[in-house]
Amino acid sequence: MTTVKFQLEPLTCPSCIKKIEGKVGKIDGVKEVKVLFNSSKVKAVYDADKVAPEELRTVIEKLGYPVVA
Repeated sequence: MTTVKFQLEPLTCPSCIKKIEGKVGKIDGVKEVKVLFNSSKVKAVYDADKVAPEELRTVIEKLGYPVVA
């Protein structure tokens, strides 16, 4: 398993957490996803043989949460 962390632009509502965790958590190969509201960070544990971190980033950004470089 591999871990990746993304820094997001500041989150504005706690419901953002459920939205991101729900969508990313359903991706094949993702074992765990955790969003920290106060720091606007996403941590995902995933199987690198099934999914790439770029795919996770794309899903997060398509939900409307820009990832800070």
